[in-house]
Amino acid sequence: MLDISMHKIVRVIALAREYGSDGVQTRNYISDMNEDEQSSLVALMWVGRGSYDADDIEEARRMAVAEKSSPTETYLGGEPQLADMLEDGLDALDINVADAEDHLRERP
Repeated sequence: MLDISMHKIVRVIALAREYGSDGVQTRNYISDMNEDEQSSLVALMWVGRGSYDADDIEEARRMAVAEKSSPTETYLGGEPQLADMLEDGLDALDINVADAEDHLRERP
């Protein structure tokens, strides 16, 4: 599965919506993640755009590591539909992003 918390995914979606995928806040947040989190985020985006099926998320993660040629924040920052693709990826994994956002807001 994914090696990134739902909180971080939802945060990236929110930052990308507010500041754009190439916004400084979005890029800095992604750059502060570890390699496993970054590769999971890329894999989720790939599932969301249809490059991989949800069943192939592990393969997508492996490819994200193997094919990395630029900083992840630069790669994802170049995708103007990042927030939508991450949400679509979560949907493909049967994770309702609205429920996840609500759950995170309820936490202290």
